[in-house]
Amino acid sequence: IGDPSLLRSLNGNTVLISGKAATSPAENYHLARRRTLQVVVSALLTECGFESAEKAAVETLTEMMQSYITEIGRCAKAYCEHTARSVPTLADTVVTLIEMGFNADTLPVYAKRSQRMVITAPPVTNAPVTPKALSAGQKRTHPAYIPSHFPEFPDPHTYIKTPTFREPVSDYQVVREKAASQKRDVERALTRFMAKTGETQSLFKDDITAFPLIAAQPSSIPYLSALLPSELELQTLEETDSSEQDDQTDSENAAGNLINDDPGGDKENSMLPPSGVPSAKASEENVIDNPYLRPVKKPKVRRKK
Repeated sequence: IGDPSLLRSLNGNTVLISGKAATSPAENYHLARRRTLQVVVSALLTECGFESAEKAAVETLTEMMQSYITEIGRCAKAYCEHTARSVPTLADTVVTLIEMGFNADTLPVYAKRSQRMVITAPPVTNAPVTPKALSAGQKRTHPAYIPSHFPEFPDPHTYIKTPTFREPVSDYQVVREKAASQKRDVERALTRFMAKTGETQSLFKDDITAFPLIAAQPSSIPYLSALLPSELELQTLEETDSSEQDDQTDSENAAGNLINDDPGGDKENSMLPPSGVPSAKASEENVIDNPYLRPVKKPKVRRKK
């Protein structure tokens, strides 16, 4: 019955209902109620002898039934609250039907009609399972002085403090594997960046984009890299120079102390350190700026005391 976009099984017959994709839980709930009413309207049309119905007609009848049921519920709720109760009873519903002009005595006869179509109950969806990561403590129940119709307490994880950090991994194998994977990822990312931004060469002439290789940039002075010292050699030289400067400073300070202790010494001798060692200024002037012309310096081996 209805448009081909409506389809549902109803007691062996085919009942068509419209389907729309909902995004929020409230829209899903509203859409499920709307579909149930459309199934009921389709069943009533089948009982009345209709073989087909237009989609607009089914929508109009569904809207009328929804408005009628909503009005019954609103009036029954009003009668319930008028008598200082919170849950409507059967008497409230009967009074509501009488006020709306409906004869309540005809309901049992209508419910026992012979051509009645039984509609299968819609599938019950399971409640969403709370993840274990959010479960903390036990859920509280209402105390004796709070009525049961009041909303339940929220989940404990919403107001109980829970740690959100994880202990650092200290396993040697895991740390080394993580460092190696990070290094590999960085190298791949850098290689891809250089391949996209710079010149590349391909192994295949037909497909240039397959297996791109970073193009080698020839240097104007190819032997310069062999003459320049490496970073490790520069670091060793800097450490050697710094250790020699420290030793020279210590010797100068010791010589100055000896001169101050000998007040009768000559002024000319007091200006020069002992053993003819030149001053720091003279040594700085004799330092050669060109690293290729400097004399070979052996690293000083420090002995453990």
